[in-house]
Amino acid sequence: MKVLFSKTVSYLFLITGSLIMAVPFFWMLSTSLKEPGVVFELPPKWIPENIVWDNYKFVLMESDLIKGFFNTMIVILPPTFVGLFTSALAAYAFGRLQFPGRNVLFIALLATMMIPGVVLMVPSFILYKYLGWIDSWNPLMIPGLFGGAGTVFFLRQFFKTIPTELEDAAHIDGLNPFGIFSRIMVPLSKPALATQAIFGFLGGYNDYMGPLIYINSPELFTLQLVLATFQDNYNAEWTLIMAGSVLALIPTIILFFFAQKYFVEGITMTGMKG
Repeated sequence: MKVLFSKTVSYLFLITGSLIMAVPFFWMLSTSLKEPGVVFELPPKWIPENIVWDNYKFVLMESDLIKGFFNTMIVILPPTFVGLFTSALAAYAFGRLQFPGRNVLFIALLATMMIPGVVLMVPSFILYKYLGWIDSWNPLMIPGLFGGAGTVFFLRQFFKTIPTELEDAAHIDGLNPFGIFSRIMVPLSKPALATQAIFGFLGGYNDYMGPLIYINSPELFTLQLVLATFQDNYNAEWTLIMAGSVLALIPTIILFFFAQKYFVEGITMTGMKG
């Protein structure tokens, strides 16, 4: 009886929390389907009397939303996959290889995670301006190609859960360290790699501050910058702003829907050892 009561309370708590988290999305969806004059009517209506699909048609046809989406893909896909590969290499080296100064270097790497991002904004801007990268995608792409400390730490923890006997057998078969990494570690680490790929994609996809600082030309605007221009371009017409926001959410929802198995598995298994 106690177990049933505990499970009931847990499920009620989770369902309540899920509904609370989902309310903003449903309100955004509702607003995107309303006529302009009924957005702020009281009492508010969750289901519009007249559903206006033309809001989505207008956003797709008249705005630069699609162009901004493709610009975002150009900016985030190379750092996501190349950066994931370089981070995995570093994580394998820190987690499975023995070399002088390994622990010191790893601590130094982790120390970079303690530095707030806002502290680096001005020095980064000065550096990129000196390199001539302002008003280009380079500041948003090139640093990410070298991976990230958080990704290295996450993957290192996952690699440490893989039995060392597999490496010993691979050494006997004549595989070098890179062969062990590519043929054993990577195939066994798909959940962790998928999890970090999702994090990297979402981080770049939702990044607003970076493009705002480094990009000036409208033709280079990413999706988040395009959405930010809606309030000025459409005179704060919330039905169009919400329609654009709903469309911008669709790729992330699709990504998580197809990758949620690996995502949950990667989060669950990481940190079980070491």
